Amino acid sequence: MGKVYVLLKVYPSSVDIDLDSLANEIKSSLPHGITFGSYSKEPVAFGLYVLKIAVVMPEDTQGGTTILEDTISKIPNVSQVEVEYVSRI
Repeated sequence: MGKVYVLLKVYPSSVDIDLDSLANEIKSSLPHGITFGSYSKEPVAFGLYVLKIAVVMPEDTQGGTTILEDTISKIPNVSQVEVEYVSRI
């Protein structure tokens, strides 16, 4: 079974959100079989930063990245989730 590398952009709901804590919360809430790789903070505008999160997931995941996006979107303090890049590894 192959694996897929996914790069996500996670937008916090406000500029006051601690992004390190948010990243840890995302890491602990990922579904079984999805591995949290790394994260970085990227400035967007006016003091707002987004989290860029790398994860590895099974290639044959039902629904593709939808389960990942839905899980992260339900976390408090997350405004929006975007899939930026997907690649088979």
